[in-house]
Amino acid sequence: MSKPLKVIGRLLASVVALLLVAGVAFANLSPELGGKPTKVQRAAYAKSGHYRDGEFQNLVPTTLMTGGSTFSALWRFLFKKEPNTNPAKPLPMQRLDPLVIIKKPLDLVRVTWFGHSASLVEIEGQNILLDPMLSVKMGPLPWVTPKRYNPELAITAEQLPHIDAVLISHDHYDHLDYQTIRRIKDKVGHFYVPLGVGAHLLAWGVEPARVTEMDWRDSVKLPHLTIVSMPARHFSGRGLTNRNSTSWSSWVIKSATKRIFYSGDGGYGPHFQAIGAQYGPFDLALLECGQYDAQWSQIHMLPEQTVQAALDVRARVFMPVHWGAFTEAHHAWNDPVRRATAEAARLRQPITTPELGQPVTLGAGPLPQATWWQ
Repeated sequence: MSKPLKVIGRLLASVVALLLVAGVAFANLSPELGGKPTKVQRAAYAKSGHYRDGEFQNLVPTTLMTGGSTFSALWRFLFKKEPNTNPAKPLPMQRLDPLVIIKKPLDLVRVTWFGHSASLVEIEGQNILLDPMLSVKMGPLPWVTPKRYNPELAITAEQLPHIDAVLISHDHYDHLDYQTIRRIKDKVGHFYVPLGVGAHLLAWGVEPARVTEMDWRDSVKLPHLTIVSMPARHFSGRGLTNRNSTSWSSWVIKSATKRIFYSGDGGYGPHFQAIGAQYGPFDLALLECGQYDAQWSQIHMLPEQTVQAALDVRARVFMPVHWGAFTEAHHAWNDPVRRATAEAARLRQPITTPELGQPVTLGAGPLPQATWWQ
């Protein structure tokens, strides 16, 4: 490399470093960062069996970066965009009428996906929100973080009716959104979250009586429903100094007649078979499928692994989530659903691919399978 190019490279690296320092300083002053578990709470977490040396652990050894470095991944994300990482126009979307949520029969089981992992589960007359990231911009530094493909969502946080329960899988910005929590907190009956995540909600004004932290395999009873926190293979943290200070979970929702599984984020592992053996078969599994890369192959699944996870948990049908909203990795925006659909067909695993806001109603005929994402 010539000397001028080396100088330019060093200048660019310095600019990026300065921006990162400024961004971190700003983020540390922002309420978006959330709260911190107390010393007493941290001491109690040791009883979980997967909290050591101040950090939560996975069931199996897990490496965050399986290739390259965090800096190289950031550099690649900022300056080396892959073709078709963003759709050419907003994605097809069906508006969701709040009255449709309010006026429904008690035996209805319906799931509506809003993009990325945010979904509404309606079961036994109750409304359960999964990882409700309902903002267009993400995190305290929206000029750095990815922006949502669509400028609007199928329903706004303000339009949502009463929510009986919110389930959070982990505390990353694309799953636990400060702005959304602030907008919905007064209409939510209860928040169920992994160990440590409650500190964020309390910092944002949610009353402690409406927050329950759950360890893996803990369960709670709602009217005619049981919710169970189960393992996932991931990591946590909303800043540079609180990596793995909170836990992460997958979730089981079961009534007397129906069972739904939500994987949260995470890499493939033996926990899927264990969950399927204990709680399967599932009528519907919402499984992470997107934002993967060879550099972090143990904390996010490839689409083919997602299909295998569907088989492992004994899903009668699965819905790929964690795509369709933000670009956070180096693959085409629709690569996850294309590959997952092809693999599901090869392995004869039923799959449903609704548009944003399109309801998936169990037991009411064929589920959405149009290839609108082609």
